[in-house]
Amino acid sequence: MLSASELAERLARDAEAVCRHYLSAGRRVGNYWVVGDTANSRGKSLYVHLTGPRAGRWADAATAQYGDLLDLVRETCGLVDFRDVSEEARGFLNAPRIGPVQSVLASRRNAPHVDPPVDRPAGQRARRLFRMAQPIGGTLADSYLRQRGILRAAGHPALRFHPSCYYRDFDAGETRVLPALIAAVTAPSGEITGVHRTWLDPGGDGKAKITDPRRALGGLLGNGVRFGFPVCGPVRVLVAGEGIESILSLSHVMSDMPMVSALTANHLAAFRPPARCLRLYVAADADAAGRHGIEGLSRRAQALGILPLVLTPQLGDFNEDLCQLGPDRLIANLHAQLAPEDAQAFLCP
Repeated sequence: MLSASELAERLARDAEAVCRHYLSAGRRVGNYWVVGDTANSRGKSLYVHLTGPRAGRWADAATAQYGDLLDLVRETCGLVDFRDVSEEARGFLNAPRIGPVQSVLASRRNAPHVDPPVDRPAGQRARRLFRMAQPIGGTLADSYLRQRGILRAAGHPALRFHPSCYYRDFDAGETRVLPALIAAVTAPSGEITGVHRTWLDPGGDGKAKITDPRRALGGLLGNGVRFGFPVCGPVRVLVAGEGIESILSLSHVMSDMPMVSALTANHLAAFRPPARCLRLYVAADADAAGRHGIEGLSRRAQALGILPLVLTPQLGDFNEDLCQLGPDRLIANLHAQLAPEDAQAFLCP
C-alpha cells in the first residue's frame, strides 16, 4: 500500500488532471491552476503549481491554507479519516481520465448515476468531525486537562475527544492519526461553524510531540468556543479570552460565568459580543498579541454600548496562574478585578 508521501508524489506527476477533476471551476494560467477555493468556487485565490519542483503544492491566499494534492483531495471531498482520503486518491490514480468530474469513491460503488461532487465547506467538515467525537469524561483529553489543573472539563458539552484524529505534517509530508481534544466553535445562534483540535500524546504526556499540535478548521471569525452559556435568555456578563486552557482555568473558579475562547488574539479582537450584554471582561494573555486582542475587542464593545473590563493574569496566562499559583491565589487576583456584584455572584468560595 502506498504511503501518504508516495500518494502525494503520484498525484503531483499528473497535477493538472487532479485539478481538472477536483477543481473543475478553475482554469490553467501559465504553470498554475487557479480557482476560488477548495470548495471549487470560481475565483483566483487558490493556486496550484502544475510543473517544476513544487508541482502539486498549493496555497490559498485568502485563508492561508496550503498543502499538497493529498490535502487538496481531502479538502475538496470533505473527508476526515485518512483511510477515506487515501482510498479516494488511489481510486483517482487507477481511474481512466474521462470527461466530467466524478467522485471516484462513488463511481466504484457501481452507482447507476454519479453527480458532481458536493461542495463541503470547512464548517460542514468541522460539524462532521465533532459528531464523530465522544464526550471527554474518562478519556485522554480529560486526563490532559486535569494535568493542567482543570478538573471539571467533562461537564462542558463544547469539548469532545477523538481517539484517532487525522494529522497532516506539511513539512515532513507525512500523515498520522493521533488522539485529540476537539472543541466546537459556535456562532451566536449556537450553530457549529468550526472546530479546534489539540492533538495529544498517546502516552498521556501532554500535547503530541508534533510541529503544530493545535489547529482550527472552519469559520472562526466573530465566533468562539463557548462555556457556560444559558440555553435561553440574554447574557448580561461575559468573559472572552484567547486559549481554551486559559478560559477553562477561569471557568474552574467561576463555573457559572458565561465564557468564550476566541482561540487567538486576532480572533479575540474580532469577536462579536452577544446582544444585551452589559459587561464584557477581556481576559487576554500577557504579551503583545494579547494587548492587541484587548484593544480590538474593547473598542468593539464600546461601540456597542458594552462596558469592557480587562482581567490580567499574574503570570503569562490564567492557566499558568491556576497551575503554578493555585486556585486560591487565582480567586484573590480575580476578586480585585471583577465588579463587586460579579465577584459575589460568580467567584467560587
